[in-house]
Amino acid sequence: MTPNQALKKPGAAAKKNVRRTKDADATRENIVAEALQEFSQHGLSGARVDRIADKTRTSKRMMYYYFESKEGLYREVLKESYRQLRELESNFHLEDLPPMLALRKLVEGTVDYHASHADFIRVIMNENILKGFHIRQLPELKVVNRKAIEIIEDICRRGTEEGIFRADLEPVKLHENISALAFFNVSNQHTFGFLFDQDFTDPRTHELRRAQIVDTITRYVRAP
Repeated sequence: MTPNQALKKPGAAAKKNVRRTKDADATRENIVAEALQEFSQHGLSGARVDRIADKTRTSKRMMYYYFESKEGLYREVLKESYRQLRELESNFHLEDLPPMLALRKLVEGTVDYHASHADFIRVIMNENILKGFHIRQLPELKVVNRKAIEIIEDICRRGTEEGIFRADLEPVKLHENISALAFFNVSNQHTFGFLFDQDFTDPRTHELRRAQIVDTITRYVRAP
């Protein structure tokens, strides 16, 4: 073996390891994505690992290797769903916008995200039916979700300093109100929609509802 050949082998091995890692990550992400749909449609008790395995063209053994159990996969779905939502908020770069405009963009983005990620909302609904049993086993989610409050704290601080926001705003309560209004559009779309002839999936209905929520929140925060 020549010195050059000896040098090539570690490089090839390293590339192979990188490919394996990327393949494993892609497989894991695919499983989590399909599991989100399965859990949203059937809940934790009704979800079937076999169906997820069939859709992802993996084996149950592989899934248990990654996540240990169906419950472990469910908790991973919770973690990834919250992570994606918080990542979206960070990517808005709201710190670069005037406070009222930043708040409007945050509310619009939250409403849009909830509407386009109905599976996530239904999994959260299921977790509440379970009284938060699994999310309590994920203390790291408190750290992940703290970012949402930090973003609102910054907006509130700047708005108050400029005299356009009321001084008694509580960032956690403001986040709660934004989430509640956006959440309703998905959680109650079938019951409320049937009773009052509302189609929350219609783009025009969504736009009007989003504008109403933005108006509600911005009126609430505005200084007297």
